[in-house]
Amino acid sequence: MGSPVRVAIADDECLFRASLRQLLGVPPSIIQDVYGVDVGPGFDVVAEAGGGEETIAMVEKVHPDLLVLDLCLPRLSGLDVLRVVGSSDTMRTIVLAGNLSREDLVAAVHLGARGLLLKDVSTPTFFEAIVSVVAGQYWITQALMTLLVETVRPLLQAPDLLGTSLPTGKLTRRERQVLNLVIAGCSNKEIAQQCSVSEQTIKHHLTRMFDKVGAANRLELAMVATQHGLDTTIPC
Repeated sequence: MGSPVRVAIADDECLFRASLRQLLGVPPSIIQDVYGVDVGPGFDVVAEAGGGEETIAMVEKVHPDLLVLDLCLPRLSGLDVLRVVGSSDTMRTIVLAGNLSREDLVAAVHLGARGLLLKDVSTPTFFEAIVSVVAGQYWITQALMTLLVETVRPLLQAPDLLGTSLPTGKLTRRERQVLNLVIAGCSNKEIAQQCSVSEQTIKHHLTRMFDKVGAANRLELAMVATQHGLDTTIPC
């Protein structure tokens, strides 16, 4: 079954850290029953910190699998922490913030954050994001995905910035619809519900789309589509 994901929490609010610790301590079977999310062996909160310098020391000491990081930390900001610890194959980082400016959003992605969530995110989405990020994927909530695309769009003018031109003719009607929902920030589960198919079918669509456009993940797929101005308004 594997070992629980070792999680470290960095947030300057003691009560918020306690709430996250309690939430992550819920048994996997209950998370599955109540929220409908399979979190595997679950989570083990191994450390927590309330400041930037403390967070860096914590990461270097306990080497967690996942760092849940607030950007508003005293002494050193969350972005400063990311510049030092980043995100790697052995530790991935989710930014969980009360709000994110355009500049902080782009900087967090650039510095290696794998997940970007606002603190008002729903509990099921929070768990889905963790599962996806731990599996090596990117996760950005709908509002932040829209903001990121709007922010990066003007920067993606160079025709060769992300490789060769997008083979729009190779995308089926369903794949275009899926792409539209990816850009909107929808999860695989939400896309499956809107297109009246299984979640596994959506995963197959995404795998084929990654191959067709040369993208490694959902974020790159959205960026490539944005760069080339792909029309994704075709309905299912």
